[in-house]
Amino acid sequence: MEAILQAIVLGIVQGLTEFLPISSSGHLELARFYLDMGDNAQDNLFMTVALHAATALSTVLVFRKEVGILLQALFRLSWNEETRFVRNIVVSMIPAGLVGLLLEEQISALFDRQIPLVSLMLMLTGVLLFWADRARQNNRPVGLSQAWWIGIAQAIAIIPGISRSGATIGTALLLGVDRERAARFSFLMVVPLILGKMLLDILDGDVSNHSIGWMPLVAGFAAAFLTGVLACVWMIRLVRRSKLWVFALYCVGIASLSLFVYYS
Repeated sequence: MEAILQAIVLGIVQGLTEFLPISSSGHLELARFYLDMGDNAQDNLFMTVALHAATALSTVLVFRKEVGILLQALFRLSWNEETRFVRNIVVSMIPAGLVGLLLEEQISALFDRQIPLVSLMLMLTGVLLFWADRARQNNRPVGLSQAWWIGIAQAIAIIPGISRSGATIGTALLLGVDRERAARFSFLMVVPLILGKMLLDILDGDVSNHSIGWMPLVAGFAAAFLTGVLACVWMIRLVRRSKLWVFALYCVGIASLSLFVYYS
């Protein structure tokens, strides 16, 4: 029962933090450490991937109309705005895909109670958000070069503590993409990457290389999915309309508190 409750807590943390630029992976690591939720790196990484898959599916549900339009555009085999959007998503997946394939063991080690690293990366996220908030706004769409650099930002955000949405939205704003387009691209670009990672794990048999029971896994997945659906509807609007410096202050504050408690 304790494992199920812990999984639900992690799921709620994931659902609430995935759509704000404050690093869901960083908060998961802080929750595991300070609530003493285990220190097995492989288990932590597996649960993190499962919870991210849950929020990816919640993103698909919330953006189901847009996803449907993109899929229809692919089957029509015509070159238009939707197919260019899909192309840009594919391009943005390349850096993170390469990092995930080539540095899998090193990435796994980062999900092993690395609290000082997580805290410092949260501070780095805060700096990026401060910087991006000062970027000059314009109506530039996400083009091929922008997609590549946003993809690099997503690859760097594999490090726990660096917000994926903060890094990708912040990079897009620094490249001149307007806030609404940046948020839309950021939340949709991660869906195929996460689902692809899960498919590779299933084909490679990695899903059995963990000690997490299926009940905690299902409970955490359900909590992340349900919370993610509610959070996505509300928080995407908040990200689009709010000043990023608010989230920057939060990241720096929670990181400072974490370091103070860790070393005290």
